[in-house]
Amino acid sequence: MASCGIYNHLVAFSNQPTSKPPIFIAPNPVNHIAVSPRSRLSYSLSTVVPKASSTALEAIIYQETDEIPVPKVIIDQDSDLDATVVEITFGDRLGALLDTMGALTNLGLNVVKANVHLDSSGKHTKFSITKASTGRKVEDPELLEAIRLTIISNLLEYHPESSAQLAMGEAFGIEAPKHKLDVDIATRIHVYDDGPNRSLLSVETADRPGLLVDLVKIFTDINVAVESGEFDTEGLLAKAKFHVNYRGKSLLEPLQQVLANSLRYFLRRPTTEDLSF
Repeated sequence: MASCGIYNHLVAFSNQPTSKPPIFIAPNPVNHIAVSPRSRLSYSLSTVVPKASSTALEAIIYQETDEIPVPKVIIDQDSDLDATVVEITFGDRLGALLDTMGALTNLGLNVVKANVHLDSSGKHTKFSITKASTGRKVEDPELLEAIRLTIISNLLEYHPESSAQLAMGEAFGIEAPKHKLDVDIATRIHVYDDGPNRSLLSVETADRPGLLVDLVKIFTDINVAVESGEFDTEGLLAKAKFHVNYRGKSLLEPLQQVLANSLRYFLRRPTTEDLSF
C-alpha cells in the first residue's frame, strides 16, 4: 500500500488559514453539495516513511532519457450518474496503480479499475469510485479533494520526477517546478448560460491544496448550488467546470458578476496588506 506521509502534509497545508472572500447573502438557497465550514479534509492516514521502489528507480532512468510529461488528474462528476470517474495520465509512465487504489480504499471508497487506453498523450487510466457506505458517487467536496490529494501524493512518491511538473511539488516533492505561475495572470473565470435551469461556470487558476473545497465554499456563501462538474489538475494548473444554479434556475447576469468577482477576490495573489493581519 502506498505511503501516505506526503498526503498528511498536504492536508495539514490545506488547513492553513486563507484570506476570506466577501460573503453575499440571498434567501432560500438550493444546495446540492453541502460543505461543513468547521471541518476540512479531516481524513487521516498513517504516516509511513517512503522507501525506494522499482517505480522510483525507473523514474530516475526516465528523467535522464525523456522529456517529462505533464501529469493530469481528472475528477469527473458528469459522465456517470452513479459513480465518480477519475482519470490519471502521466505519459506512458503509469504502472498498475495498485498503491493508489489501495490508498483510495482506505478513504472508505469502492474503487473499480474501469479501463486503460492509449493515445498520443500517453496512457489514460480510469477508475469508477463510489462511497463504500452508500454505493453511490462521491458528492462531498471534502472527500473529492481528499481523493485528488491522495492521487497526487502517490504520484509524488512513486513517480518523483512528476514533482517539477506539479504545483504541490513546490512544498512536498523532491524538485520544485522551474516555472512559477502568476496567479493573477493564470486565473480565468467565465460564466455561461446552459439552458433555463442552470449555468456553466469555468474556472482556471494556479493549483494548491484545498482548492476544490474552497471553491465550493464560495458558491455556498452566495447561495449558488452546484449540480455537477469536473475538476482537472493539469500540472501547475487547476481547471474546473461546474454546472450551477440559483434556486433551480440559471444565474442572472448580476449574480454571475457577483460569483465571478467573489472568485477573483479569493483567488488573487495575497498582498502585503493581506499578510499583515
